Amino acid sequence: MTLWQGILLGLVQGLTEFLPVSSSGHLALLRSVTNMRISDEIFVFVAVTLHVATLCSVLVVYGRKLAQVVFGTLRGSGPDRRYAILLIVGTIPGALLGALFHERFEEAFGSLRFIGAAFIVTGLVLWSTRRAQARAEPLSVGGALQIGIAQAVAIFPGISRSGSTVSAALWRGLPPVEAAEFSFLLAVIIIAGSGVFEARHAVSNVGAVGAVPLAAGFVVAFASGIAAIRFLVAMLKRGRFYAFAPYCVAIGLFTLAYALWHG
Repeated sequence: MTLWQGILLGLVQGLTEFLPVSSSGHLALLRSVTNMRISDEIFVFVAVTLHVATLCSVLVVYGRKLAQVVFGTLRGSGPDRRYAILLIVGTIPGALLGALFHERFEEAFGSLRFIGAAFIVTGLVLWSTRRAQARAEPLSVGGALQIGIAQAVAIFPGISRSGSTVSAALWRGLPPVEAAEFSFLLAVIIIAGSGVFEARHAVSNVGAVGAVPLAAGFVVAFASGIAAIRFLVAMLKRGRFYAFAPYCVAIGLFTLAYALWHG
């Protein structure tokens, strides 16, 4: 992988991880368009590494909230303990699906037809939130599980993790800003787990990719991820989450056309 490819992948990852347009789908499409000649296994390693960079972005923006939940739980705070339980419940479906279908996940990165269709599905999901109404009641364990299932489905490229989880939270009646906060904190555990899983082959994979391009991509993904989080929260405050739907459908149609054109 060249330096400019690492920087470009980092920028795409940082901007699209938190905007509801599927970072993994964009990375796979970019890999094909730029003719990046690395195996599916190595590319998944690169994608997970860049996801870890955006995990650091979450920690910068929501680190205070996460620390409050962790230390509040240790001190016996009821609200913080309840929030921690909701996060754990929401993480379980994604952890199970990732462990059971890791190989299918790698295979999906190589199928632009699958990714194109998944982009369109993401667009339809986003569009469905335009009439979602916030309700007064707090998030329940059942609601956290539903959001977790939405996150689990988004393990496949083209299905946006933030799009799925924020949409599910909005359907459950969470106010937009709270929906984003829960979605991003939910990402912390699942992305950290993916990073630990991929770290088992880190030395050989870094050698195959190149340490400098990977480091450059990491830094760019981290910085652009912070900007993307703040932009998405601003869009949610204006009630414009569904505005990303037309883009997802358009990039999905482009991906399908590209896949058909190139066989």
